[in-house]
Amino acid sequence: MKSLIPITQSTLGELPEEIARPSYDRSKLTAGIMHIGVGGFHRSHQAYYTDQLLSEPGNREWGICGVGLRDADRKIGDVLKQQNYLYTLIVKHPDGRIENRVIGSLIDFMLASDDPDAVIERMASEETRIVSLTITEGGYLLNPADGEFDLDHPDVQHDLENPDKPRTVFGHLAAALQQRRELDIPAFTIQSCDNIQHNGDVTRKVLLAFAKELDPDLADWIEWEVSFPNAMVDRITPVTTPEDIEYLQNEFGIKDEWPVTCEPFCQWVIEDDFSNGRPVWESVGAQFVPDVTPYEKMKIRLLNAGHSVLGILGSIDGHTTIDGCIADPLFATYLRRFMDVEATPVLDTVEGIDLEAYKASLIERFGNSNIKDNLARICLESSSKLPKFLIPTINENLAKGGSTEYAALVIAAWCYYSDKHTSKDGVKLEVVDEMKDELHAAAVATRKDKLSFLRVEAVFGDLSENQVFTDDYVRMIDALYENPNIARLMQALLFGWE
Repeated sequence: MKSLIPITQSTLGELPEEIARPSYDRSKLTAGIMHIGVGGFHRSHQAYYTDQLLSEPGNREWGICGVGLRDADRKIGDVLKQQNYLYTLIVKHPDGRIENRVIGSLIDFMLASDDPDAVIERMASEETRIVSLTITEGGYLLNPADGEFDLDHPDVQHDLENPDKPRTVFGHLAAALQQRRELDIPAFTIQSCDNIQHNGDVTRKVLLAFAKELDPDLADWIEWEVSFPNAMVDRITPVTTPEDIEYLQNEFGIKDEWPVTCEPFCQWVIEDDFSNGRPVWESVGAQFVPDVTPYEKMKIRLLNAGHSVLGILGSIDGHTTIDGCIADPLFATYLRRFMDVEATPVLDTVEGIDLEAYKASLIERFGNSNIKDNLARICLESSSKLPKFLIPTINENLAKGGSTEYAALVIAAWCYYSDKHTSKDGVKLEVVDEMKDELHAAAVATRKDKLSFLRVEAVFGDLSENQVFTDDYVRMIDALYENPNIARLMQALLFGWE
């Protein structure tokens, strides 16, 4: 058997011709960007855009140094180091076509749990001009009930007491910015790439809240000197599977320990507000705008909420992937009806976007049978996702007298999911959520108090006090607990109750 070609800098010339690879000299790159949270999405999105940019002359200062904060990030760091920080991006088209490209924009990786001082020092260096983040919704440590930073979180308290040995993102950022302030080095930009509406504003609020507790003078300096551009990011990026690794081995004889798969669609809309220069990402397809609010709201309320609608309902019905849900006409119709009747009426006008075409494109993207996006991934940390993706749509519709029944079924199904941890057929469903135990207890109590799940204020706020919504919700709960046939309930909402 022919030996496999490992992905390394020295073996790039041995790769098959159909594998695209960096056309630039990576040895001449410097890391003007440090990125915290080197998961699949970062590697399919920001690193992809930057890889394209580095192929153009005059951009060699924009290489990326990845950062992992937790010991759990050790594995990705070890794999990247072994592969000279190279990896394969597998782009899967709906028609079955697959494009493969080796991405070279990552040039280093640091594990903060091993050496926080080294990470802080690198952030504080003049070379670093942007620190970007993909830390997931839960990483911002916000209380869902009031949207404020959780200063009582144990890791936050640790960082306030041990600012030179931080654990949180914000402890590291504050320590590095403190050094830059003391050394009179211009501040870096902090650029969130997470699926949070006003992600830059949220990052700014959280860091300032932390810094004010740590050092009010530092907080004042950050407020004046640091930019936090809002951005909307979009590219469906499933978790890498063993099959993806085997595909590269069997088709091309390539050994890549951690490739990334994604869809061809890619979007990045950014506010042009940077403290210390920026890459010209617009030359490779990013869009710089004065205000991203309409774009991010559109994406969060349609794409992200749509994922959660399919993830929760589909899991209980027995589906396992997003494309499997969309292949079921009932689920495709239900999702489109939710988008049309409940999500669209509370969206803002989005300049240059045809909403009807955008919604149709989402259905097509979700239905890409080459992207096996697992529903278990979609349902991860739902307690931090739904307060941002779905519940604001419910609240705005209630304020305007709009429909909420399609979303009510999703919330009732989430209650059932949190209670039973199984599909309608008894298949075990994995629940990974920071609030898993609290949600489970509240869901179990539904048997005696039908609104107990809605009374988890940290997630739902005062939604349990709204009679219009609770009427719909209780009707769904009654029907679901009598017979957990999600398809029957979806049909009832779409075509009328018997």
